[in-house]
Formats: sequence, C-alpha cells, structure tokens
Amino acid sequence: MRTIQRVLAVGALAAPLVLGCAGLASAQEGFDANYGQGQFLADENGAGVAGTQSSVSSDGVQHTDFFVWSDDTGVTGAFTGSGATWQNG
Repeated sequence: MRTIQRVLAVGALAAPLVLGCAGLASAQEGFDANYGQGQFLADENGAGVAGTQSSVSSDGVQHTDFFVWSDDTGVTGAFTGSGATWQNG
C-alpha cells in the first residue's frame, strides 16, 4: 500500500511539469528553444521526483529545477527558478 501511495504522489508531482512543458512548446510563435528532463523513483527506500526545464524565445529566457523526496523520515525538496523577459518593438 505504501508503494502505491508513493507512486501516486510522484505522479501527482510530475503531471504539472509534463503539462507545463507541453503548454510552453505549443504557445510560442517564432523563435523558440526548449529543453526539459525529469526523473522519478519509487522503491522500498522512498519516492522522489526531480526535473529541470529551460526555454529561450523572442520574449525572454527561463530556467527552473526542482526535486522532492519522501521516505520514512519525512518529505524534503527544493525549487529554483529564474528568468528574464523583454519587449521587442
């Protein structure tokens, strides 16, 4: 049962990342470059998810990375995000 809960927790955390990357890729016009990578793990020691995403477009640049880990001692995680936008015209 604990393994099922961990898998569901990892899925719930990873879904927004996947949907966000899909939205960025489809919403831009013109110059656009995106990179995203995610990993997850669920085993007898705990469950975790991590991801990174970067994008460059004619409107600006953005980078985010994060991780979340859960085990018998609790939950830990971190998030970093940065970016810049500008107006052309």
